[in-house]
Amino acid sequence: MDGVMLIPLFCATRSHCGSKAGTLGVLLHHGLPVPDGFVVPSTGEAAAGPALHSAVARELDLLGNPVLAVRSSAATEDTADASAAGQYESVIGVQGVDAVCAAITACRASAHAARVGDYRRRTNGHTADAAHGMAVLVQRVVEADVSGVLFTPTQPGDPIRVEASWGLGLAVVDGIVTPDTYEVAPDGKATCTTGSKQIRIDLHTETAGVTTSAVADERQTARTLDDRMATVLAGLGNRIAGFLGGPQDIEWAVADGKVWILQARPITAVPPAFAAPAPDIHTETLSGTPGSHGTVTATARVVHGPADFVAVRPGEVVVCPYTDPAWTPLFTIATGVVTETGGALSHAAIVAREYGIPAVLGVANATKRIETGDPITLDGTAGSVTILPS
Repeated sequence: MDGVMLIPLFCATRSHCGSKAGTLGVLLHHGLPVPDGFVVPSTGEAAAGPALHSAVARELDLLGNPVLAVRSSAATEDTADASAAGQYESVIGVQGVDAVCAAITACRASAHAARVGDYRRRTNGHTADAAHGMAVLVQRVVEADVSGVLFTPTQPGDPIRVEASWGLGLAVVDGIVTPDTYEVAPDGKATCTTGSKQIRIDLHTETAGVTTSAVADERQTARTLDDRMATVLAGLGNRIAGFLGGPQDIEWAVADGKVWILQARPITAVPPAFAAPAPDIHTETLSGTPGSHGTVTATARVVHGPADFVAVRPGEVVVCPYTDPAWTPLFTIATGVVTETGGALSHAAIVAREYGIPAVLGVANATKRIETGDPITLDGTAGSVTILPS
């Protein structure tokens, strides 16, 4: 095999293929609907170049050369101790051997990213995941109509929480939409709070990769899931939690009415109880989605993008449009986070909970209603932001 042995996803184990791929292998054995694929194991990291190219080409021929997602599956990623949510590279919408090999290299290289080092020091006290420990997962992409994340209950009797938006799940996990939130009780009764889904991300049909487009006005606040599908997702979530032996954070997609499971990992930090954002009764109190427990009173710092990062001072509350994984280094110096979009199951919210800083998400027009220098009280458990007198 030219020195490179790629492993079918069905045969993946955590020891050689990392937690992400290993868990999906377990779910395939249990008959769960997981997209097919293969893994470049951590033990084969030294093999690259022509040898890897040839091995990947063979696997792509077996799969029929579909459009693929190439994702990290690091040794200490997606574990009960640390999720590493969004910290490593994923490349969605890849096709052809050259593009897949380049994406594998990008995933491996992300093990050395500064944000990964910051995350590892904050969560584990070390930087364990150098490239030699990085397995890489290659899977078919589901061309999703609706995607999202669900959290199974951490306490008996609690509901399953589901967040959903149109298109690929990148919009939900990266926090760039405020998703619909569903809660499914143990008796199967589902409730829904619709979000504001102004954009969607889909596969680019001609060039692979992904494309972002505006959602039609009437669909921005329309439900993405009916009660039946929300209940189906909850049932799958409970089955997966049973197979894996504990509460799970699960990424899913629906295409042509069929549910696919894209990822499952232990819940590392429990989100606050969901409370739908309330109308602002007082102009000085803003409402959003509770994202991470805790209360802090501090000075606000409005941040519109990476160019503003250098202005953030230790102890400030960051107020921003949204937070994708590139923003999480700010969480090492900020005492709290407020966003204009996003849900409690997004990657940034998960990292905020792991870091122990309060977060409120989906506060409409927060970067306009709060100014840099404003003293504010952020209650991440209640989902409120109060602007205090200067």
